[in-house]
Amino acid sequence: MDTRSHTTTVYKVTGMSCGHCEKAIGEELGALDGVTSVTASAKDGLVTVDASTALDEEAVRAAIDEAGYELVGRA
Repeated sequence: MDTRSHTTTVYKVTGMSCGHCEKAIGEELGALDGVTSVTASAKDGLVTVDASTALDEEAVRAAIDEAGYELVGRA
């Protein structure tokens, strides 16, 4: 049984406008250690990240930047 902690964090992201945007962010964030799922909503400008451990916000910012979008902060 997995006894590690689980975290869910919602981030406000600007620049998303379509499904391609959502996919690009999902791929970049999904590559971070510990991330178990990513749900991005271009309509709401929100990205929900489930992870097995707390994520470093600078790593999240860098991944979102790499995808071509901007992390505003936690929602």
